[in-house]
Amino acid sequence: MSETRRAPSAVQLIDMVFPGDTNHHGTLFGGVALAHMDKVAFLAASRHGRAPFVTASSEKIDFAAPAQEGDMVEVTGRVVRVGTTSLDVEVELVAEAPVSGERRLCTRGRFTLVAKKDGVERLPLPPIVEAVTAQESDALRLAEMVFPGQANHYGTLYGGDALRMMGKAAFIAATRHAREVLVMASSDRIDFVAPIREGDMVELVAEVKMTGRSSVRVAVELWSEELLSGTRTHAATALFTLVAVDEFGASKAIRAPG
Repeated sequence: MSETRRAPSAVQLIDMVFPGDTNHHGTLFGGVALAHMDKVAFLAASRHGRAPFVTASSEKIDFAAPAQEGDMVEVTGRVVRVGTTSLDVEVELVAEAPVSGERRLCTRGRFTLVAKKDGVERLPLPPIVEAVTAQESDALRLAEMVFPGQANHYGTLYGGDALRMMGKAAFIAATRHAREVLVMASSDRIDFVAPIREGDMVELVAEVKMTGRSSVRVAVELWSEELLSGTRTHAATALFTLVAVDEFGASKAIRAPG
C-alpha cells in the first residue's frame, strides 16, 4: 500500500545508549550525539523541502547534561527557517531513564542545510506552514534512515535490520508504558509486503495493544518513505510481547501506574 502526502517537518529518533556508544565515564560520546542530531536535521529538512540536502554548518552546541549508559535518547528536529536554497533545523536531544521516566535536556542546536543543485531539487524551497492541531494517537513514531551498509545486493534493507528496528520500537513503547525492566518474550509472524530501498527514510509506528499481569503486547508498523517524492509504502507489520523481569531474570507483575 502506497500513498503520497506531505509529511510534517518534525522528525523524531529514539535510540538506546549502549556500552559501545559511551566513554570511560559511562556517558554518551559527544560525537555519537552530534551524529544523531545531524541525521534528524537531514531527515527533517528532506521531509520539508523534498530536495537532496547536505549539511552546511551548525551553531555552537553546548552539552548541558550527560546521557548515561542504558538511557534512551530522544532526538527531535523541526524546521525553523526557510530560505531559497537553504533552511535551518532546530534539534533537541533529551535523555530519558527507561524505568523512572526522568528526562534531562542534554543539548540543543541549530543546523543549516543546503539543497544541492543537481536538477531534481524544487526551488525555491516551500515556506513553513503552521501545522493544524489534530487529535494525536498514543502511538510512538520513530524515524530511521537506510544506509548502504544496511542494504543487500538488491539495494534493499536487510530483513534482520528491519526486525532490529521493529523490536527496538516495541521495546521503547512498552518500556514507556510499563516503566519496568522488560525483555522480549515473543514475536508473532511478520510479513514483509514491500521492499525498503537504500536511501529511504523508515518510520516505525508502535502502539501498546494489551497489558497483562507481567506482559505488554505491542503492534509495530514499518513504513518506508522516499525522501524526494514523499511516497510512503507500508512495508511490514508485527506484534511483539515483552515481559517484565526482576533482578534475577524471573517474570514479575507490572506495577500499577502511580
